[in-house]
Amino acid sequence: MTGTTFARRFAGRASVLAGGIALSALMAGTALADPAIIYDLGGKFDKSFNEAGFNGATQWAKETGGHFQDLELQNDAQREQALRRFAASDFSPIVLPGFNWASALAKISGEFPGTDFVIIDDDSVNSPNVKTITFKAEDGSYLAGVLAALKSTTGKVGFVGGMDIPLIHDFFCGYKQGVMATNPDAEVFENYIGTTPAAWNDPVAAGELTKADFDRGADIVYAAAGGSGLGVLQAAKDAGKLGIGVDSNQNYLQPGSVLTSVLKRVDVAVYDAFKNADKFQGGHEVLGLAEDGVGLAMDDNNKPLITDAMTKAIDDAKAKIVAGDIKVHKYSSDSSCP
Repeated sequence: MTGTTFARRFAGRASVLAGGIALSALMAGTALADPAIIYDLGGKFDKSFNEAGFNGATQWAKETGGHFQDLELQNDAQREQALRRFAASDFSPIVLPGFNWASALAKISGEFPGTDFVIIDDDSVNSPNVKTITFKAEDGSYLAGVLAALKSTTGKVGFVGGMDIPLIHDFFCGYKQGVMATNPDAEVFENYIGTTPAAWNDPVAAGELTKADFDRGADIVYAAAGGSGLGVLQAAKDAGKLGIGVDSNQNYLQPGSVLTSVLKRVDVAVYDAFKNADKFQGGHEVLGLAEDGVGLAMDDNNKPLITDAMTKAIDDAKAKIVAGDIKVHKYSSDSSCP
């Protein structure tokens, strides 16, 4: 594994960050050209957003034989120190999955103008050595809404978001628009786990919100909640209902109980950042359906749940969104959802 290889290379040299994170071999002044990724809260193996980033980095390492360093945070307070230590250790580019990195990045990118940074899910940091990547999550979620409306037998579906923030409202709003465009008489229940980063890692709370939606008559619940979303998928399986995963392909987690997963290709963003390190350009990149940056996961795990008519409806909706014939409203553009 790349982190292990790196640690062996500098065995015995450990730097300890506040809060107890040990970073093997991060010695300021050591000239390295390796890229790095520092995951957001929720953990490297959250089977969702962070893990998609890890998968992209791992794919790059396997294909190129290169090495990368990575780190899992334990709490929010560690962001600035972790990022500064990585930058001082000459890793580049440093990829930061998650909008919560914006504040630390805005400060530290100016301190290290020779280091390239990539932040995913935020476009607020404007610096020549920073590339920002965002996704049209509302478009992928719209397709999930179309599918949910066609699959639901009750006409009631739910949504469980992680943090109650505009980014996650984009997921809900796209989903709701897809549902209502397909079944104008449908009901869409909206829930959020919390207002702090802890909301990304609370599957118990997510499961309880899912059960409450089922009690109200929903038979499908879409999770956009990072690691917390595992609680949604488990609750759906336990109730004999259906869940919808997010970010990574989560169909395999509960085969037969996951209708689909709304893909946000964080893996592609990380892979491309590492692969194109020598051609780095700052600026803002938006990935949508046309760029295969978002979409729905279809595989053998959910194939029995999807009819030909559903597939056609999804394909038609996708083509119309790409062509501009369907315009999916983005909640974060004006804090409203039609």
